[in-house]
Amino acid sequence: MDELLNALESLDTVTLTLENDEELECEILTIYTAAGRDYIALAPLDESLEGTVYLYRYIDRGEDEPELERIDTDEEYEIASDGFDEWLDTMEFEELD
Repeated sequence: MDELLNALESLDTVTLTLENDEELECEILTIYTAAGRDYIALAPLDESLEGTVYLYRYIDRGEDEPELERIDTDEEYEIASDGFDEWLDTMEFEELD
C-alpha cells in the first residue's frame, strides 16, 4: 500500500469525467485497502460540493496512470465505505495524540 501512496505523492488532484461528460477536479484524500481490494477516496474541489467524497476501485496496472473503476454493487460500496470510515477514525485518533 505504501508503494501506491508513494506513486501518487506527486499528484495532489485528479480529474474525473462524470457520466454526463462533465469534468470534476478532485483532491486525493487517500488510497486504502478493504476486503483485499484497493480503493481511492476523492473530494471535489468545487465548493458547492463541499463534504462530498467519491469512492472508486483503484487499480495499478504498472502503467503511467492508475485506473479508477466505478463500484457497481451496493455490497462492494458498503465494504469500500466501511474501509474509508475506518481510515477517517484512524486520522481522528492520530490527531488526538
